[in-house]
Amino acid sequence: MPSIELPSSEVLQHLVDVHCHPTDAPLISSESMHNLDITICAMSSKASDQRLVYKLAKSYPQKVVPCFGYHPWFSHLICLRGDISKEDHYRELFCPTQNDEDLQVLNTLIEDLPDPITLDSIITELRSNFHEFPNAMLGEVGLDRAFRIPYDYNASPRKLTPFTVPLKHQEMILQVQMDLAVELGRNISLHSVKSHQPTMELLARMESKHGTDRWNGVSLDLHSCGFSPEMLKDIQRRYPNTFLSLSTVINGRSPNHLSLIKVCDPLRILVESDYNDVDYCTEQTWDMVRTVADIKGWSIETEWNSEDDSSQRGVVRRLEENWVRFKSGNHTRKKQTR
Repeated sequence: MPSIELPSSEVLQHLVDVHCHPTDAPLISSESMHNLDITICAMSSKASDQRLVYKLAKSYPQKVVPCFGYHPWFSHLICLRGDISKEDHYRELFCPTQNDEDLQVLNTLIEDLPDPITLDSIITELRSNFHEFPNAMLGEVGLDRAFRIPYDYNASPRKLTPFTVPLKHQEMILQVQMDLAVELGRNISLHSVKSHQPTMELLARMESKHGTDRWNGVSLDLHSCGFSPEMLKDIQRRYPNTFLSLSTVINGRSPNHLSLIKVCDPLRILVESDYNDVDYCTEQTWDMVRTVADIKGWSIETEWNSEDDSSQRGVVRRLEENWVRFKSGNHTRKKQTR
């Protein structure tokens, strides 16, 4: 990976990578964490890494915001009730029509699939983790209509089955997690791929179910967002608690992200790496900082002046203010300008 020139440590200490996956790496060295100048929001996504994120946040509380939740890619591993066998659970999800070809694939796949865990048990675990960490977020959670179940998730390259997780199943698991986040006042990092309209409908349901005040009490980050600029503007107009974060590794594949930055409310833009190696989170996040500064016409701090003229504040100071706003929640529809 080409090296990116970074600013001073004093500047980086004001920067937050709002979405990354450091526990996906085989090992996180103490040296790597010692050298980390930025704050990272460490996401979990499946059963095995909830505890890994827990341990990382306990070891480095000043550098890690823990995020607990179950990603849609692993939602098939969760069953909605406890009185169902492993075979029946996966058959109902993937072969509801009992198609012979699908059943043959499932028979090959099912030997390597674990026993499903219940939705009730993951909510109990999430509640416990949230009580342990008052600053914890819900993440990564969301909807994904593009992901196909692999025969072996850890294989490289992955060989894919024809199966996708039914959207209704994903929605039920997501909504219960988000209900808990609203109940406990926890912010949310949301994944949405090929699910733009279902995501819009979800936001409307959440506001209707919990009421505008409670719903706006939490912040929602549309992470590595792939929405159209028009849809983003509509979402931010309707929901003052929605923020946008983009990553070079995901959004940099398409010029659409430049349009998203351009139309995004300057008070609601954040940056992320979406990276799984903590050694590169800083560079990846800083690369997006530079992109945001370029599109928004903001200056870039190379040194930190604590008495900086507020009328001349640069991209890092603005992003830091946005992060504080995101953390604080309790949003209103009152239009803010700067």
